[in-house]
Amino acid sequence: MPTTTSANNGPLSDLRLVEMGTLLAGPFCGQLMGDFGAEVIKVEPPNQGDPMRDWGQEKAHGMSLWWPVVARNKKSITLNLREAEGQAIARDLVAKADFLLENFRPGTLERWNLDYERLRDRNEGLIMIRVSGFGQTGPYSKRAGFGAVGEAMGGLRYVCGDPATPPSRMGISIGDSLAATFACLGGMMALHHRERTGQGQVVDSAIYEAVLNMMESLVTEYDLAGYVRERQGSILPNVAPSNIYPTRDGGMILIAANQDTVFGRLAVAMGRPELAEDERYATHSARGAHQAELDELIAAWTRTLSGEELEQLMADSGIPSGKIYRAQEMLEDEHFRAREAIVKTLHPVFGEIRMQNVAPKLSATPGAVRMTGPELGQHNEEIYGEILGMSTGHMTELRDRGII
Repeated sequence: MPTTTSANNGPLSDLRLVEMGTLLAGPFCGQLMGDFGAEVIKVEPPNQGDPMRDWGQEKAHGMSLWWPVVARNKKSITLNLREAEGQAIARDLVAKADFLLENFRPGTLERWNLDYERLRDRNEGLIMIRVSGFGQTGPYSKRAGFGAVGEAMGGLRYVCGDPATPPSRMGISIGDSLAATFACLGGMMALHHRERTGQGQVVDSAIYEAVLNMMESLVTEYDLAGYVRERQGSILPNVAPSNIYPTRDGGMILIAANQDTVFGRLAVAMGRPELAEDERYATHSARGAHQAELDELIAAWTRTLSGEELEQLMADSGIPSGKIYRAQEMLEDEHFRAREAIVKTLHPVFGEIRMQNVAPKLSATPGAVRMTGPELGQHNEEIYGEILGMSTGHMTELRDRGII
C-alpha cells in the first residue's frame, strides 16, 4: 500500500482555487481539484470552521474522521466574510485565483459584495463555480437544498430500496458528491474556454440536476411509454440474471450474467448448459419475464459453493461478479493493493491513517494525496503573508478584531 508524498506534479499544479462554503457539495469539488494538484485555499469562519470538522465517526479528541478525507490537499485560512473588511480581503485573494468555489444559498455572496460581476472587474479570467440545491435561477433557487432533497427531487430516492418499504437513501451523500463532480467537470470545461478566449464564466451546478442526469432513460420512458420505474430491491426489472446470491458459508456475491453469451457461460459453469437453450431463459426478454424463478434457480446452486469457490469459478468462466465488500474486505483485497486504490498517509493526531486514493489514474501527471485535512487557520500566515503581502502586525490586528 503506497504512502503519500509532498511532491506536487499534478496536472492542475499551476492553478489556484479559493474554496468558500461548507459541508460536502462544494468542498468535494475542491477535494477533486486538490487531488490533481490545484492549490486549494479553503476559507473558513474564524473560531468556527466548516461543520465537516465535527461530522462523521469520531476516534479521539472529538475529531472527525471524515475531515481528513474531504479536506485533504487543502490549505485553511480563517476570514470573516460577514464583515466589510473581510469581504475586501476576500476580493483581494480572489483577484489572484483561477477559480472561486462556493456552495452557499444563492444570493449569499451577492449580499457579501462578492458577486461575480464585482469580482470579474479585477479578474476577467475568473471561473466561479457555484453549487446549490436548485441552481442559481428559477422559482426554487432561494430554497435551502441539501443533498437528500436533491436526491428526492432528482428521482433517485423513489427508485432506491425494497418495494415493500418507503424510498431508501443511499449509504453515502451521493447527491452532494454528484453535484460537486459535475461542478468540477464544468470548471475544467470553463478552463478550456478561458485558454481560448481569456474569459472566465460562471459554472452553475444544481444538486437535483446532477442527480437527474444520472437517471438514465427514466424521464423518456414515462414521456413516451407511460412507464414509471419502481423500487425493485436488488434487481433491475427485466434484466436477468443480475442479482446478489448467497454462498454456502453465509457470504454474498453479485453475479451479472444478463447478456446472452454470458448467461450461456453461467449455464455451463452451473453444470446446466441446457438452460441457455431453454425458451424461458434463451433470450434477454425471456429471462426478464422469468426473472424471479431464474434467480431462485441460481441461488439454489450458489448455496452449494463457498464464496471463494464461487468467485474463482466466475472469474475462470468469464462471468462478471464480485463480493459485497465493506471497508475490511477492501483493505485485504489484492487487487486494491495492486492498483493502490487505498493509500496510507500521516495525520498529526491519529498517526498513520488509510483512505481512498485519487481517481482516475493519469499515466503522466497522476494526482496524489499530499496531506490530510488541515487545522483551522493553519495557513493564515502563508496565504496572507506570501500572497497578499500582509505584515505580521497587520495579521495580528485583524485576528484581534475577529476579521481573520
